[in-house]
Amino acid sequence: MDKTPQTQQSKISLLVADVDGTLVTRQKVLTDRARDAVSKLNEAGIRFTITSGRPPLGMKMIVDALHLSAPIAAFNGGVFLNPDFSIIDQNVLTSTIAKRVAQIIADHQLDVWVYRGNDWFVHERHGPHVDREEWTVKFSPTVVPSFDDLMDNVVKIVGVSDDLDAVAKCEKDVQQEFSEQVTCLAGASSGGGEQVSAARSQPYYLDVTHPRANKGAVVERLSQLLNIPTDEIATIGDMPNDVPMFQHSGLSIAMGNASTDVQHAAHYVTTSNEDEGFAQAVERFILGNE
Repeated sequence: MDKTPQTQQSKISLLVADVDGTLVTRQKVLTDRARDAVSKLNEAGIRFTITSGRPPLGMKMIVDALHLSAPIAAFNGGVFLNPDFSIIDQNVLTSTIAKRVAQIIADHQLDVWVYRGNDWFVHERHGPHVDREEWTVKFSPTVVPSFDDLMDNVVKIVGVSDDLDAVAKCEKDVQQEFSEQVTCLAGASSGGGEQVSAARSQPYYLDVTHPRANKGAVVERLSQLLNIPTDEIATIGDMPNDVPMFQHSGLSIAMGNASTDVQHAAHYVTTSNEDEGFAQAVERFILGNE
C-alpha cells in the first residue's frame, strides 16, 4: 500500500482511536487536553470514535465522557455498537474454533479468559492481570470451573501471561494452526471457511477473535456505516494490532510509546500517551496546527 505522507490539506472526516496506550494514559486517565482535542475535532466537523480490545462495558466511561455520537467497535471489531450500546452487528467464533483456541492457549500455559456479549469468564478470580483488567473496564469477571458450556457466541478469547515470550509463541502457533487446519476445522462447522484473528493487544495479552474482528476491518465497516471513504479516515494507535487499521486508512499516526515496527507502519509519529500524544496528534496532524 502507498504510504506516501499525507498533506495537511488532505480531507479528514473521521478519526478512529485506539484506547489503551493511545487515548488514555498508563493509569487509564483521559486527560483534559485529550477531551479538548476531541471537542476541537467536533468543532471542525470531524467525527471521532474509538476501537479497542475492551468489552463494550469497558468502553462506556470513554463514550460517556466524550459524548460520542458515532458507532464504536468493541473487541477490536467483534461487536459494533451505537453510542447507546445497542448492537449494530457482531462477529463471533464458532464453538468448534473457540474450543480449539482455548486448548492451544492452555497448552502454552497461559491463563484463558472468555468473553460473550457483556460477560467475562475466568478460572481464577485473582489470576494474572485480572484485578488490573477489572479496574480498567469497571466490571467484575464471572469465575467458572470450566468453559465447556460457554463456547457458543464467543466474541473473544484472551491468553494471559507475564511470560512474554510464551505469549508471543502462542500468537504464532495460533496463527499457524488456523492457517494450516482451517479447512478441516471449518468442515466440522456449518459456516465453513472460518479462521481467526490472533494478535497481542498488550505484550501480556493475546486476543483471538473472528477474522472480521480486526482493526483493519473496523475501518472498512465504519466507512460503510458512516458513508465516509476510507481515504478520509485517520487512525491512531500504539500496538501491532493497530497496524491493520493504519493500512486501511488515509492517514495513520503511531504513538511515541509504540514499538519501532508500529511507528514505521504509520505516516506520522506523535509523542507518548504519557506526554499528551493523542492531543498533540490531533492538533498537529489532523487539525494542522503546528
